[in-house]
Amino acid sequence: MNQVPSSQSNDALSEQMQAWKEQLPRCADQVLGLAKQKSATSAELSIGASRGLSVNARMGEVETVEFNQDQSLSLTVYKGQRKGHVSVTDLTDKALEQAVEMALAFAEHTAEDPFAGLASAELMAKSWQDPELYYPKPFDVEQLVDLSLACESVGREDSRITNSDGAGFHASERTTLYANSHGFQGQLWGTNYSASCVLIAGEGDQMQRDYWYDSQRQWDLLSSPEAIGQKAAERTLMRMNPQKISTRKVPVLFAAEIASGLLGHLMGAISGGSLYRNASFLKDRLGKQLFPEFVSVFENPHLKAGVASAPFDQEGVATRDNIFVADGVLQQYMLGSYSARKLGLETTANAGGARNLRVSSTGESYEQMLQTLGTGLLVTELMGQGVNMVTGDYSRGAAGYWVENGVIQYPVHEITIAGNLQDMFKNILAIGSDVDTRGNTQTGSILIEEMSIAGA
Repeated sequence: MNQVPSSQSNDALSEQMQAWKEQLPRCADQVLGLAKQKSATSAELSIGASRGLSVNARMGEVETVEFNQDQSLSLTVYKGQRKGHVSVTDLTDKALEQAVEMALAFAEHTAEDPFAGLASAELMAKSWQDPELYYPKPFDVEQLVDLSLACESVGREDSRITNSDGAGFHASERTTLYANSHGFQGQLWGTNYSASCVLIAGEGDQMQRDYWYDSQRQWDLLSSPEAIGQKAAERTLMRMNPQKISTRKVPVLFAAEIASGLLGHLMGAISGGSLYRNASFLKDRLGKQLFPEFVSVFENPHLKAGVASAPFDQEGVATRDNIFVADGVLQQYMLGSYSARKLGLETTANAGGARNLRVSSTGESYEQMLQTLGTGLLVTELMGQGVNMVTGDYSRGAAGYWVENGVIQYPVHEITIAGNLQDMFKNILAIGSDVDTRGNTQTGSILIEEMSIAGA
């Protein structure tokens, strides 16, 4: 089945989207038909098509204006329990036939996998409401140029801002279609608008860099260029004259814009791929207390106009609200059909990951979170990849601010924060109401009772 946005008339789709609306389903039918004709037991595919306009201004001049338009197809075919996969960007008839033949040839050379195959037909999404992801606006180069220049100009008003990595605005629209040989076909449309500003303060060895950005599905909800430029300047100037701190153990507050990374580590550890490979520090922890009782982690894939809303996952399985952690206890893993079969479980409709992930809050504002922190470290930037998902050991470069009695004293840099994720989860003291809504994983700032800080 092919779902057209129910809240939008076909006329609301841009001309290019109208073309893709007609082309992609035909392309899917053609490829699946060829796969069956050439002896595939079953097949599935995903087609994506997008176009976008980006403008970037730097030091008062337009640096780049870029328009992109592309499309791609990812095809998986099965011959019994053997699987072949190809991805192509050419959707001409000849290229599609070659893609099917290549995928089948690859399947001939792969080992049989008893867990391979499509998700069960009875789990396919049957019907759904429009997730309201598409808010088209005609691309306007002159408008994006003016906004980018205005954003950077506001950001550079303070004489202490000495350089810029640019300010930019971006507008794009995208459609994705998934289809398989069960007869399932679903197509979704979406728009995205974003703006960013990156500034540099100081001179020589004292230069500091920071940024701010916004991202929305609706153009009218995007922050103004003045607001983004001012916020970028404020953050950059706050980082001037950083100090080093000595090695110690202190409470650590992860600012909301980076706290989502902690939830990312949780979801990575409870994902099926990590579990069946025995590469997770949370293996066999189902039903166990991981967090304090005030912590719940859940997803809402049917949120209207959500960042990652979708009525079906990347296998066509109907999505549903999932609660991964309730009252601090791990309730379920995050599984697609393949990992579920490997683990002897059922899919949680999470092929492609969680959608619109949320974490409960203890209700404190950002200012109240600083007061609860008292004396310790506020982390606003993390560097490096020092996370061992097998053991949970966590060690990353960081920068932020030293806080005393709930008040920011000075910026700090060149430090490392370390702990173990199991201990960090267990020792969360509070989760703020200052939720960062710009990404798929949304949380307020997170306060951890104690971590090791390696400094000067």
